[in-house]
Amino acid sequence: MTSRGLVLLRLLFWAAALLAFVMAVLPHPPHVPANDKVQHMAAFATLGLLGSFAYPRLSTLRLLIGLSLFGALIEVVQAIPALHRDSDPLDWLADTIACAIVLLAIRWWRARSR
Repeated sequence: MTSRGLVLLRLLFWAAALLAFVMAVLPHPPHVPANDKVQHMAAFATLGLLGSFAYPRLSTLRLLIGLSLFGALIEVVQAIPALHRDSDPLDWLADTIACAIVLLAIRWWRARSR
């Protein structure tokens, strides 16, 4: 991959992370016709996918830990009463599981491609 392509992927990754954070902490987010856990899993599967290509030299475990901590941070921020959001440890678990599935699938695919 070219350095220009890597920069673009990193920008996409960080834009997606920012969007996920903002949507998670808005007091009145726009209605999305999907279950809350599905929304969490879709967001973190996307972050895992983008992160694995944006940071290809980062180990799968480090990326998973970083994204899992990001999910935990979101839940901590959602616990702030002024935001009128619901913090749920199961949302963090859904984030982590979705991210782990995607990262393991990509790791398996890369190993098979060699």
